[in-house]
Amino acid sequence: MRNHFRPSSTAGCAALAAASLLALACGASQDATNEPATPAAAEPAAAEPAAAATPADPSASQDQGQSAPAKGADQVTSFHQLSAKTIEGKEQPFTAYEGKVVLAVNTASQCGFTPQYAGLEKLSKKYEGKGLVVLGFPSNDFGGQEPGTDKEVQTFCQVRYGVTFPLFSKSVVKGEGASPVFHFLAAGGGGEPQWNFHKYLVDKHGKVIAGFGSKTTPDDPALTAAIDKALADK
Repeated sequence: MRNHFRPSSTAGCAALAAASLLALACGASQDATNEPATPAAAEPAAAEPAAAATPADPSASQDQGQSAPAKGADQVTSFHQLSAKTIEGKEQPFTAYEGKVVLAVNTASQCGFTPQYAGLEKLSKKYEGKGLVVLGFPSNDFGGQEPGTDKEVQTFCQVRYGVTFPLFSKSVVKGEGASPVFHFLAAGGGGEPQWNFHKYLVDKHGKVIAGFGSKTTPDDPALTAAIDKALADK
């Protein structure tokens, strides 16, 4: 009787042991399945750089009403396509200067180069009947040397230096915020101004010929020779 019972008991124990192992295995498998994927959940940002790395569609930006000033300025191919507000506050289209040679200068009233106003006025008078137009663009970008209002700048230039050539409203002439006029002049080959009284020579067709630094005086032979050549060209 005992010999018959033992095998049965042994088989039952084995079955119980197998069932227990199976239950443990299933429980471990379920725990592994239910365990949260912490690394993946902790890195949602890792899936987003692709959006930042992909260049935005320019047309999509325009559809959303976002302007692209730099692109618009780059599309300007002639100085004559531009305009600017005069120091009196009136918008001046540069089509008025078609067929003329332009010397555009960023100016300031409290600069070591401010006396160049006198030379610029003399240059304007010398060439006014030959097709040269001198344009002054006051700016406070360098050393805060043009702090006054447009009216104060105009009065200073007229009283101190007898300026009669056109002056424009104060504007930004360098960096990302540069006015369309100075963006065009710099990109056109004249270089960004490094200080007040940088000079840009523009030909009769609105193309930038060259840029001259602050230390180049209005009567410098290199500048006047370039002006003479531009006036002679058709």
